[in-house]
Amino acid sequence: MALISQSVRENIRIAWLSIGSQRLRTVITVSIIALGIMALVAMITATKALENKVNDEFSRLGSNTFTIRRLTPWGVQEGQSAKLTEVISYNQAKTFKEDYEFDAIVSVTALGSFNSVVKYGGKKTNPNIHVFGCDMPYLDLSGFEMESGRNFSINEIENGDNVVIIGADVVTKLFGGSEAPVDKYVFIGNYRYRVIGALKTKGNTMGSNADTQCLIPLGNLRKNFATKDTEFVINVRVEDVNKLTDARITAVGAMRGARGDKAGDEDSFIIQQSDQMASQVKELISSVTIGGSVIGFITLLGAAIGLMNIMLVSVTERTKEIGIRKAIGASAKTIRMQFLIESIVIGQIGGIIGIMLGILMGNVVSYFVKTSFTIPWNWIFLGATICFIVSVVSGYYPANKASKLDPIESLRYE
Repeated sequence: MALISQSVRENIRIAWLSIGSQRLRTVITVSIIALGIMALVAMITATKALENKVNDEFSRLGSNTFTIRRLTPWGVQEGQSAKLTEVISYNQAKTFKEDYEFDAIVSVTALGSFNSVVKYGGKKTNPNIHVFGCDMPYLDLSGFEMESGRNFSINEIENGDNVVIIGADVVTKLFGGSEAPVDKYVFIGNYRYRVIGALKTKGNTMGSNADTQCLIPLGNLRKNFATKDTEFVINVRVEDVNKLTDARITAVGAMRGARGDKAGDEDSFIIQQSDQMASQVKELISSVTIGGSVIGFITLLGAAIGLMNIMLVSVTERTKEIGIRKAIGASAKTIRMQFLIESIVIGQIGGIIGIMLGILMGNVVSYFVKTSFTIPWNWIFLGATICFIVSVVSGYYPANKASKLDPIESLRYE
């Protein structure tokens, strides 16, 4: 065993010397391998980060919540036709809330603007502020927490007062850390609002940054921002998750009545549970991951061809060296092992670099979505294994070719 270990160590040393003498080709091959592994690991790491974010966001909503919105082609469920129905109006949402006789919390929201500018003094935000109209239960239902200030009052909701609760990024942009935002006056477009609260940071979720939101009373949105195309979305939370099915059945009846759906017609709306939406998002993320993984494997295939090429060139250039080693007693097995180890060393260098870059690139996504640092250990081990297999497969033929060279002919090679 000691002799074998010494032989392996000697072959590794020779491999390092050979790699050092062929730096350009080695760097190119290592880069290709690293690129393929980086694509795989980065995609999986980013996927894990997004899944963690989705799980975190929807766990705040809980499995006992569901949302009612109009039926759209991209929100169609099995058994429904893919069509676009009319938006849910404020009166329909109000009627549903009044008629929904179930032990549940109901909230109505609507998007007033997705590209507003908020101003305070000489400061202003980028034109990317989402203005939402909502009622009192919305903060609790959506998982928002107050950093300072308070929620809307009943009078502010009903009267449509010009008051606003602003997101964390808006606070930072307009007030920095030196000035309290509560009771200050800001302009959203041309409308002047009094700040009554500031939200804790929540981060970016599925392309929507919760920290760039401004929440205004639902009545105020109807006065200042609503158009005939404004859709009012209904959110429902059942206190007892065991009653969720009954709550949904009751909601279907109440909503059909509010929408005026005729008997025998399909529902003109869709009811989505938070866990169903989470599953749909995860399926989308998985599809993207599969696409990225295919690209990574194709890159690795190119790396395997490149590695085999560099090893064949290495065998050709070192024919005389092989002849000398055979002449002084090196066996075919020793020669084969030497070149195979050289191939494995190159592959593992590329794999290690690719894994580190993949984790780094993938966790850039973690940083932007504000979730925990993620290391996909299973895929790291898989990546290392793939590199080893690629190295063995790519290196075996050149190594076998080198082991079969005739020592006399090799010594004559120029």
